[in-house]
Amino acid sequence: MEIREILAHNLRMHRLAQGLSQEELAHRAGIDRTYVSALERSVYAAGI
Repeated sequence: MEIREILAHNLRMHRLAQGLSQEELAHRAGIDRTYVSALERSVYAAGI
């Protein structure tokens, strides 16, 4: 499993555990919902 796949899995599990939608997480993080979706699908590697 690649790092971005691990990140994608962890991001989704933590988001769901907190009861957040992708939209709410994106709003709180100051990013676009489509970016959250792409991260959760391993389309992009997260920038630090």
